[in-house]
Amino acid sequence: MTLRVLGVDPGLTRCGIGVVDIEQNRRATMVAVGVVGTSAELTLDKRLLVIAQAIDEWLDLHKPDVVAVERVFSQMNVSTVMGVAQASGVVIAAAARRGIPVALHTPSEVKAAVTGSGTANKDAVTKLVTKILRLNAPPKPADAADALALALTHAWRAGSGMGSAGGSGKGTLTPAQKAWADAEAKARRAR
Repeated sequence: MTLRVLGVDPGLTRCGIGVVDIEQNRRATMVAVGVVGTSAELTLDKRLLVIAQAIDEWLDLHKPDVVAVERVFSQMNVSTVMGVAQASGVVIAAAARRGIPVALHTPSEVKAAVTGSGTANKDAVTKLVTKILRLNAPPKPADAADALALALTHAWRAGSGMGSAGGSGKGTLTPAQKAWADAEAKARRAR
């Protein structure tokens, strides 16, 4: 059985979208990746409509089992947080209308899941997403790679047996899983 995850790196200017199929053995294959861009010259309602229409098309075309969205990070610039939160809301509502479950993951959870370090930079995430998905070239821009990383994170979490408590014992986790569990625990404490 294959799990199809649509990952979304939300934003008003660039909203990364990636679809990944994950087999039970955790082998991941990219189905599609892209970025929806909106111009700052458009009014907010028009920008959100562009994102909503694109998400609707991706959901209808790819029919994911679940949608993984980056959790809004509160230490960002306030105007950036607002745009990310508004774009996230559009994505979450589109999935909810179709009865598709939505999962939220923090940036540090995603970095830890993909690279083994919750503090990895965007280049490291892009490099490993490219390797994991066996791509000939890195997805560009970084928002596209981040969307794929979100999809991978969710699929691996769902199939890893780690659960929300971080697993049945940290001694049985790989270094990447341990870093991920630590990042996830830190994110829970910060809420």
